[in-house]
This record gives sequence, C-alpha cells and structure tokens, in this order.
Amino acid sequence: MAEAFQRLFARSEPAVLSMNVQAALGPARPPKRSQYSLLLRHYLERFFNHETASPDGDAKTRLVQIACATGLPTLLVAVYLWPVYHPVLEDTMRRQTLPGPSYWLQVNHHFFFILYSFVAMGIATVFEWDMFFPDLLDLFALGSLPIPPRRAFFARVSSIAILLGGFLLDINALSTFVLPMAVDPPDILRFLMGHLLAVTMAGLFSAAFILSLQGLLIASLGELVFRRIALLLQTFAITALVMLMLLFPVISGVVPEILRSNSGLARYFPPFWFLAIDQRVLDGPGALGIYRTLAQIGVFATLVVLALALVTYPLAYVRKMRSLVESSAARSVFRPLLQPGEKILQATLVRRPQRRAIFHFISQTLVRIPRYRIYLVLYGGVGFSVVAAAILRFAASQGRIRMEVSPDGIRAAVGIIVFWMIAGVRMAFFSSGNQRGRWIFRVLHGSPPSLVTAMEQSAATRTWVLLWTAATALAACFILRIIAPGELASARATGAQALLALALCLILTDAFFLNVRSVPFTSEQSGEDPNLALTVLKYFTFFPIVAALPIRLEPWIQRRGLHAVMLGLIVLALHVFLDWRHKAVLREHCNQLPLEEDEEDFPMKLGLHY
Repeated sequence: MAEAFQRLFARSEPAVLSMNVQAALGPARPPKRSQYSLLLRHYLERFFNHETASPDGDAKTRLVQIACATGLPTLLVAVYLWPVYHPVLEDTMRRQTLPGPSYWLQVNHHFFFILYSFVAMGIATVFEWDMFFPDLLDLFALGSLPIPPRRAFFARVSSIAILLGGFLLDINALSTFVLPMAVDPPDILRFLMGHLLAVTMAGLFSAAFILSLQGLLIASLGELVFRRIALLLQTFAITALVMLMLLFPVISGVVPEILRSNSGLARYFPPFWFLAIDQRVLDGPGALGIYRTLAQIGVFATLVVLALALVTYPLAYVRKMRSLVESSAARSVFRPLLQPGEKILQATLVRRPQRRAIFHFISQTLVRIPRYRIYLVLYGGVGFSVVAAAILRFAASQGRIRMEVSPDGIRAAVGIIVFWMIAGVRMAFFSSGNQRGRWIFRVLHGSPPSLVTAMEQSAATRTWVLLWTAATALAACFILRIIAPGELASARATGAQALLALALCLILTDAFFLNVRSVPFTSEQSGEDPNLALTVLKYFTFFPIVAALPIRLEPWIQRRGLHAVMLGLIVLALHVFLDWRHKAVLREHCNQLPLEEDEEDFPMKLGLHY
C-alpha cells in the first residue's frame, strides 16, 4: 500500500530507455493478478471497447469523451449560479448588494442537479445494458478456460457496480466541489449532505430500475422474447429520460404549485422524491409537510428497486447463459406480414437486381447488428423527446396542474421527426468501425464501381430512407390529430401537414446523402477524425430552420390550393438540383483510378490478421 501511494508522486519513466538502463532494470516482472482481477479488468474494458460504445476500437479516447460530456453540464450550471446568488448593482457612486434568489428558485436549482443525475444514469444504463449479460463472445472465449462460473458471475457483477458507481461519481463530483462556493449556503455541511444524498439516490434509483426491469423481463419471458421488444423498450426509455430533461424549464415553473398544494402528482414522479430528501436535510424541521412523505417514498422505492435488481439479475444471468448454449435462433413474427409489401416494392421501386440487393442488404444488416440499432434508438429517442417538449405545456392554477397542447408544436412535430430520423439513419449507415462486408461489393462491382452501378446503389439507399421516413412521418401526422386542437384537426390541415412532411422527407434525404458515395455499412474510415464542433454547429444551424418551416408553411398551404402546387414545384426543382449535384459527386468518384494489386485489403476485411 505504501509503495502504491509513493508511485503517485514518482516521476514517470521516459518512453524510450537506453540499453544500459534496460539492462540495469533486470528482468521484467509482470504484476501478479488473480483470475478474479483479470476477469474484472476484462469486463470493464468491454464496456468501452465493444462495437456500440467504441466502433473505432479506441476505448480510452471514447472513455475520456464520455466522461467530459457527462460531467461538464453540472459543472457549468454550478459555475453560472455564482452571479445568481451574488447579485451586485454597481454605479459611479456606490456598490450595492442585491437580495439573492427566492426560496422556490433555489429549490428549482437543486431540482436540476437531481433531475440530471436521474436522467444521465438512466441513459448510461440503457446504452450499456447489452453488456450487462454474457454474449457469444464471452461464451466462446471464456467458456473453454478453467474459470469457475461463480467467479465469472461475481466479476461481472462487480464490473457493473464499478461502472455505475463511476458514472455516478463523474456526473456529480465536479459540481459538488463548485456548488457550495457558488451558492454560499448558510450551513455548508447540511447542504452537502442533502445534495450528495439526493443526487446519489436519484442516480441509483434510475439505474437500478432499468437493470431490474431488464432482469425481470429476461428471467420471466426469456431471451428470445426480450430481444424482440428490447429495441422498443430502449427507444421508450431514452425518449422518456431525454424528454424529462428538455421539459425541465416547463416542469420547474409548476414545482411550487405542486408542492405547496400537496398534489398527488408529486407522489408518482420520482425526481420529486429525491428533491424532498434534499430539502428535508437542508431545511430540517422547517421543511414543508409534503417533503416528509415524499422522502419516505423515495427511500422505500430505492431500497425496493435495489433489492429487485439483486434478486432478478442472477435469474436472468442463468437464463441468458442457457439460451446462449442452446443457440436458439429468433424468428421474426412480422416476416409473413411484410412479404406482400416486399413483393410490391420489388415490382415497382426496386426492380433492378443491383438496387434490390442493396435495399435488402440494408434491412437485414440493421436487424442483425445491435450497434446500428442503438444509433437509431438514440436519435429516435431524442427526436420524440424534442417533439414532446415542443407540444406539451403545463399550467398550474388553484392547486391543479393542467396540461396544454401547443398548436405550433403540433405543426413543428413532423419536421422534427423527419430531421432526427434521417440524421440517425445516416449515422447508422456510415459510422466508423470494422467494415468486414466491404470486400464483396469490391469484388462484384470494382473499386471504384462504374457510374451506372454507383447510381443504382445510391438510388437503393435513398429509396430505403425515403420509404421508412415517409411512413413514419405520415403515421405521426395522423397520430397527432388525436391531440390536435380544433383548427388543426380538419382534413385540410391534415393534408397540408402530410404534404409538407413528404416534401421534407424528399429534400432532407437528398441533402443528408448528397456527398455519400458508398454502400451503407461499408464506408471506409477517414484518416482524420471528424470535427465534433463543426458537426454540432451544423445541427444547431439547420435543425431550427427545419423545425420552423412547418410553422410558417402549413397555414400558407391551407389558405389556397394553388400554394400546394407552388410548394410541389419548388420541392421538385430542389430535388432535381440536388440529384444533379449528387450525380456529379458520383461521377467524380467513379472516374478515380482503381486500386493497385498491392492495395488489396480483401484478407483484412475477413477479420484475419498477418
């Protein structure tokens, strides 16, 4: 222990040592690690070194990025709270200190950190839940080694505990150091005790609830049934969690009315439980009466979900291992229902063999590989949560909470859905990673392919994206009619929104895939890392425009039928122009010189190594 402590202050050794220095060091002595510690390190590394978390294989870089992205928001909010709690009015004559924020504003500040811990831990658990249980790689690689099953099980449980504990520490550690200085509480010990207890219990409850739900479903329904509903559960969980964070400004406006009126709504909203724990510790006997009830519910609920996770996880682990050994193949129950639609597509839009092959290759790859599905889940969850945040409004009056629907939010919803769905599909199609299926297209079509082949491949990709996006957008149009106010529920308004949805699907598909030259899931990784700041800037620039267009254009289309014709002509002109630009990009790509024989990467794409 003393040697380990001294190594913290020792200087690091130079990267390159001379031969004399290496000879003086003596023989290399590898560290002695037990089988349990090796298993633990292996499982922890797999959390950040699998295809979903790190498709390019650089787990350390991805770990640093995730840590910064997770812990930075609470730190920035804590820093920005300093001028709120230390307002000063200065003029040429005097310097006057103004009163600080009101009680309920301070409650909402505490509520933000609790809600963020709840949401961030839930998203992290959903993102990693495929790695909480063994997979085929664990079965084949570790099953043949002399590892006792009990030791492997406890090593995996320990790795899950370390992962979730590390995320919880990363989310709240930086803000905990800065927040007392920014807020300047009268009793810093009570403040820190209440804050740490509330954010820790909120994060634990969120993670344990998702883990226990997953374990309960696998243990009761089995792996095959769970696999069919897992994507839907992930989408719903991501949508609900992100929506809570986006609705924070709306929810914070009704927090005083909910808590002062002793509303029953607070008893069914978990973040309020942990807010009550924070305020109960901070205010002591002077806290509101409802805080005592909510704090008791929060403590009891956290203990229940933790116990449920501890009970259901071993049962789910055993059933998961049994299903891996039996190697039962899951059969799609929707396949017979989709066959008539596939026949119609093959007779109309994908008649040519090259286009048909790429079209079905996309569908089968998305179903087979979890990494691509999680991208769709993340983008789809963000899109649906933004839609909910744009539509829903809350108002409090006389102790009652009233939910309202925004007409502008209804109009903007379709544009939001189309934008995030196409963005998510493009991310899934052309994400980095080991593209082991690329060699087959190179053998059949050449590298680069002929212009006709490249155009057929591009047409198949855009057709697939356009069909699924248009189907989702039209379904959203008719679902939104259920909650739309009277002026938006008419047939004319529905038609205008559907027409605009189809127009956005066509134009955004052309725009997002303008510079795409390869088959989906086979794009080569570029030598340079993408500029994350530039990517985020593009989203922040174009997304508000896409979301605002339906608000302006839908009333304009409803006024006269001629406006719909004008919109169709404008969209057709833009489509022709973007298609012409895309063909120019493909022509330039196809005119490049083919690869030489010594540049052939066929063996590497089979996953083999020299």
